[in-house]
Amino acid sequence: MTEDGGSRIEPGEVDEPSVGDRLLRTYVKGWMERDTVKILGTLDPECVVVESHGPVYRGKDRVAKWIDAWFGEGNSIESWDITGLLVTAEAAAMEWRFTCTWHGRPASFEGASVARFSNAGITYLREYQTVAELYDWDGAWRD
Repeated sequence: MTEDGGSRIEPGEVDEPSVGDRLLRTYVKGWMERDTVKILGTLDPECVVVESHGPVYRGKDRVAKWIDAWFGEGNSIESWDITGLLVTAEAAAMEWRFTCTWHGRPASFEGASVARFSNAGITYLREYQTVAELYDWDGAWRD
């Protein structure tokens, strides 16, 4: 951790899967705490972040503008629980349950993220959203 709460990866440190784990958990925690510095501290300067509904943010400067706009509109995150995490030195897959208030409307859904890492942080983060409640199939499809 840096003095300002961000994460710094030392050269060669990304060789340990635990670094990717720490980066993703810090990224999520930063969003929960509305802490832009913490979020940005996990990202490579040339990162690409892809949201499940389409927007793509290229580079830390664009991500910073997105964070400011998202919270500036009065949106909030009530919970973001990591339910599964598989990490290697180069990449990770993370499952999660997310609850927020967006434009005054509550939303809750499950999703997953795919991440790639460099010595400078998260280089790529793509989110996928489950669009319906999960259910055990019993021979009949739900509408």
